[in-house]
Amino acid sequence: MLILRKSEDRGHANHGWLDSHHSFSFAGYYDPDHMGFGPLRVINEDRIAPGTGFGTHGHRDMEIISYVLQGNLAHKDSMGNVKGIPPGDVQRMSAGSGVMHSEFNHAPDQVTHFLQIWIEPNVRGIAPSYEQKSFADAEKRGRLRLVAAPDAAEGAVTIHADARVYAGLFSGDESARLALPSGRKAYVHLVRGELSVNGLPLRAGDAAKLEAEAAVELSHGRDAEVLVFDLAPV
Repeated sequence: MLILRKSEDRGHANHGWLDSHHSFSFAGYYDPDHMGFGPLRVINEDRIAPGTGFGTHGHRDMEIISYVLQGNLAHKDSMGNVKGIPPGDVQRMSAGSGVMHSEFNHAPDQVTHFLQIWIEPNVRGIAPSYEQKSFADAEKRGRLRLVAAPDAAEGAVTIHADARVYAGLFSGDESARLALPSGRKAYVHLVRGELSVNGLPLRAGDAAKLEAEAAVELSHGRDAEVLVFDLAPV
């Protein structure tokens, strides 16, 4: 079974300094039919205006991934990390027993555009931790590059969750297939461009939920950037 989630059907909040689209219920956006998918709980597509950002706030017991598309995301946290996250980097923060952090766009004239992803952990109360790695476009061109996994396979960042996250870039004849073990779910989020998922055409911001499918098959890309989540059936 494959269900299309159109970009325009997402929740939307524009706070002036922040323009955000919510794939799942978040903050003031509530939709009982979109509370998450397996352990995947949040995908927010955020645009932060120049010179603004999220002030210091707390999280606990959540795996948080930042995937920057444009600009630079400045991160500072109570663990002592002070980092800049550019496009191509994947940042993972395990909130665990509790962490405080802030995210900011220090650029005077450029919007920071990024995806904020929350995945529910399979362990709770662990010590908070941070990890950041860069994945070149060449690693994602015409294939699905594993960027987050519970076992740090293939150099991915480590998440404490029964989930794997892949990133890919596709155009023209490029294609990829990701086999899904029996009982696993998959969620495909098209970051930009156009792409077909198991024959279903998607445009930027669209997503596809897959259950009881043997594989995720990607084809007919046009300047496409995509994230694919292999998820536990929880």
